[in-house]
Amino acid sequence: MRPAAILAAGALAVLPGLFSLPAHAWDRQVKKGETLARTNCARCHAIGRVGASPLGEAPPFRELHTRYPVEDLGEALAEGIRTGHPSMPEFRFDPDQAEALIAYLKSLER
Repeated sequence: MRPAAILAAGALAVLPGLFSLPAHAWDRQVKKGETLARTNCARCHAIGRVGASPLGEAPPFRELHTRYPVEDLGEALAEGIRTGHPSMPEFRFDPDQAEALIAYLKSLER
């Protein structure tokens, strides 16, 4: 099994527990995910509850859940996010980072 597949399996295995975390642990995950989004994604995407994306073709994070279930991103985040357009760099997160970023994306659904 490829290392990326092992990481993806690990990320997917922890996702069910993510949504049953105590409130303070959930808040820490969300904050960590927000930091990852700000560091890695804000150059192109609107990562907050308001505002336009700096790059027009990059969807705001607050709208991602309307396109597909964000909890399904665990594998893609661990194996490497790739898109059809050349301006988006490939990102790869470890399972803890993927879990945190998904928690942040889920928090934007509220």
